[in-house]
Order: sequence, then structure tokens, then C-alpha cells
Amino acid sequence: MRLILFIHSLSSGGAERASTNLANYWADKGWHITLVTMTGCEQDFYQLHPDIQRIALCLDAESSGLLTAIQSNVQRTKALRNVLKQQQPDVALAIMTTANILLALAARGLNITVIGSERIHPPMLPLGRAWEWLRKRSYRHLDAVTALTEETALWLKAETFAQYVPIIPNAVTYPIAIHSPRVSPNIAKGENFKLIAVGRLSPQKGFNRLLSAFAVLASRFPDWSLIILGEGSCRNSLEKQRAELMLEQRVLFPGAVGNLGEWYETADLYVMSSLFEGFPNTLVEAMAYGLPVVSVDCDTGPRDIIHDKVDGLLVPQNNHQALVEALAVLMSDKILRQQYAAQAIEIRDRLSMQKIAGMWEGLFFDVC
Repeated sequence: MRLILFIHSLSSGGAERASTNLANYWADKGWHITLVTMTGCEQDFYQLHPDIQRIALCLDAESSGLLTAIQSNVQRTKALRNVLKQQQPDVALAIMTTANILLALAARGLNITVIGSERIHPPMLPLGRAWEWLRKRSYRHLDAVTALTEETALWLKAETFAQYVPIIPNAVTYPIAIHSPRVSPNIAKGENFKLIAVGRLSPQKGFNRLLSAFAVLASRFPDWSLIILGEGSCRNSLEKQRAELMLEQRVLFPGAVGNLGEWYETADLYVMSSLFEGFPNTLVEAMAYGLPVVSVDCDTGPRDIIHDKVDGLLVPQNNHQALVEALAVLMSDKILRQQYAAQAIEIRDRLSMQKIAGMWEGLFFDVC
């Protein structure tokens, strides 16, 4: 199988990690894999299998206006089309909406099987009128557009001209490969228990409301620390909020780390406070490492992953008190944490790389 994966970048993020894991899995099987990004290689955070061909188009510059944006996207489409002509893949797979659209346009008339994949629930993150118009009309030119959940599949069928919308969730990788930067998880001095959250420091992840919830619990649980792993645009505002809540010694922001598995291994409880998701990798990974979990029941993903009150707790969206109470339940009960943790590791089999990659492979051969 000759396969092209096309994604904006390989920077630190869930879609990027899921794409890298799949690419490495197939390269290890002996497939000819080419991974193409709009950005340059200098933004790469994840390591690729040595047999993967890496093509960086370096066409991710910001546009100064509408005309410039149109010209830039025409240039991107032409560059991608040239790659498709040169590589002649059996299948080209795009990751995320703008990549899906560009692939649909670039592959017109080339007789190549092309597949798009949505990585977020689209109505939760509108792209603006132009991109939404393009999504609606360009998806008809893709042989399939995958969704992570049934809710997203239903939306795509109703709101776009996509002809075939199979559901393929993210796979879990266990154990997670270690790469740089390797940061020691033993930085929370003097604390006995660790509550961990992972994700880009962006408004989507809702870390501001997680800080507010932890502030309520901090005096009640003086032997717990909160560690938020990730980097992003909200770092300054979150650090300011931490200072205002006088939690500098209890809440840590170590940044993005390349040894995430080691952080899961030393944690006691995982929490996800997102406003919306697609199919959250970090939630799945935490469970695979045997962590009990608390998650806001946002659209979409958590309710498809967690068995409420079996391997974790689901909290209603925008309910501060419910989040506080759910965290308190598990922070105060070691036995319950152990019970949930024992059930959580079932996710390793339910979403194994072998099973999920097999779903992709079945799709490739079907549409080819």
C-alpha cells in the first residue's frame, strides 16, 4: 500500500499524535508512507518511523487579507497536487478540515482515492463562512470522510455533501514512546498525590474552570497538587489566574513533555475540563495507564469513552459544583480510585492500535 497522510503540521497536539502513531504503525508493516505537512519540519514534535518519507511544503505563512488568502490557498493546492502526481499513492488521507478541503481540490481528476477525516465536532468550532462553504461543497469529491463519533457523522451527513461517513475512533498507544523534551515528573515537591490534566493551553481545554474548581478543593486536600501539561496561547492568563488564587505552590505548568507516559505513571487521578473535543487522546491514554478519570461531558468523545461510575465520572457541561464534587469524591477515596483504575485499562483492548488500524485498512480497501 502506498499511502499519503496530509496534515497541517506535526506540532504538539492530539490529531498530530494520532496521525503519527498510525503512520508509524503502517510503516512498521512495510507500507510505503509519505507524510506531508504545510509547515516546515522545524515545527515537528513527534518522531516518525525512519522509513517514512517526509515532505514539508513550508506554505503556512499567515495571509494579510482576503486576496492574499485566496492566492496562498491556490498555491497550497497546486503544491499538494504536484506531490500527488509525483507520489501516485493508492490512497491519500487528509487530517482535519482545512487539509480535507485542500486535498479534495488538489486531487480533482487524478484518479486517486482520497479520504478526509474530521478530528473535532464541527459545530463546536466554526471555521468562518468561506471555509464552511468550501467544506459543504468540497466533501462530495472525497471518497469518504471519517468521523470520530456518531454525533459528528450525523452532522456531516446533514450539513455537507459527503457521500460516505464511516466512524473510526482514535486508537490508544500503550506504552507511549518517549522523545524529547524529557521532563522529570518528580517536580511536585512535598506533595503526596497528583491530579493531572493534559492538553494545549487554549480556551477549548477549559483549564481556567479547572483552576477554579481546584481552588475550592485546595484547602480540603492539602496533600494534592494539580499538574497541567501542555503549551499554548493561554499560558500567561492561566499563570495570572493561578497567582490570583494563591496556588503557585500547588499548580504546576511544566509545558509540553515528550515522556507523557511517565507522568501518567506517577499521577493518581486524571481530569479533563474541555469545552469541546473530537475524541480526546489524553483521556484514552490516561485510562490505558490505569488512571481513574473525571471528565466534563462535552461534545464529543468523553461519553463514548468513559463508562460512568465504572471506570470514571462524567460531569455535566458548565456545572462548576458538579466538577468540584466529582473531583472530591475520587480525591478522598483511594479504594474507589483503585476500582476505577482496574476497569479503565480495558481501553487498551477496546481501542487497540491493531483494531483501529484494521478499521482504517478495511476502509482503504473498500473505497479503492
